[in-house]
Amino acid sequence: MAAFDEPRPQMSPEDFRLLRDLVHAHCGILVREDMQFVMERRLAPRLEALGLEDFRAYYRFLRYAPERRAELEAAVEALTTHETYFYREPQQLRALSDELLPQLQRKNARTRRLRFWSAGCSTGEEAYTVAMLLKASGRFEGWDVEVYGTDISRRVLEAARRAEYGPSSMRAIPPEVQQRFFVPVSGGAGRLRVREDVRAWVSFGQLNLLEPGAAQLVPQVDVVLCRNVMIYFDPAARRQVLRVFHDKLVPGGYLLLGHSENLLNLSADFELVHLRTDLVYRRPEPIAPATGGRP
Repeated sequence: MAAFDEPRPQMSPEDFRLLRDLVHAHCGILVREDMQFVMERRLAPRLEALGLEDFRAYYRFLRYAPERRAELEAAVEALTTHETYFYREPQQLRALSDELLPQLQRKNARTRRLRFWSAGCSTGEEAYTVAMLLKASGRFEGWDVEVYGTDISRRVLEAARRAEYGPSSMRAIPPEVQQRFFVPVSGGAGRLRVREDVRAWVSFGQLNLLEPGAAQLVPQVDVVLCRNVMIYFDPAARRQVLRVFHDKLVPGGYLLLGHSENLLNLSADFELVHLRTDLVYRRPEPIAPATGGRP
């Protein structure tokens, strides 16, 4: 560790431009022009960990070293935040529970199969929240249910698989839900673990949404949740990700974004659906051909 009086490497404007463009090309995350100091501060520990003298050497490492892919993931992880919690944006979850789940139950009654995708799931709270809503509805016991959680960060996915959480993750969860779906972690100083029957419906995998072909691992789904993730992307990257979501949704499937996000000037492939308590997007159903019969 560097001593307090030891000067730390400084990031030149050219280093910032090179690193910013490299990160953007890798995963679509756009680091704003005014964030050079933030990037310098967050990536400085990576130089120290790798024994590199300056940010230009770090750029060359990210471009040419055999370990460049793993280090790119470490850089992205350092530059992004993974703040999330259970039952975030309750109004949207209420619309999902009260209006969309009954629709999906009727629509999939023949197959008794249901698929959700939590894209950019971070440490897993959203994916588990969906599974808890499905359990609490009482509509899908005995069904073939899977909730897929994906994220670019392997570190947060390890936390998601552990399924152990502290008070920060629990700050919005209803007490009766906490009591029903969590068990205390032995010796965990107040931490709670998601119950096994909920975890059985949820699986996690590493996925870069902008990597060509990466989403092939995700099957066709009924609902995509991608809330407060695309805010990190530029418009071109958002359009690319929306095409992936459109391809993965079954016709009539729903796309749930964060409340500060919309598809204006980004995609015409989805229709806006006005629910009683919220607005969501839907992949349109194909139009049935005319029968040609006489009136």
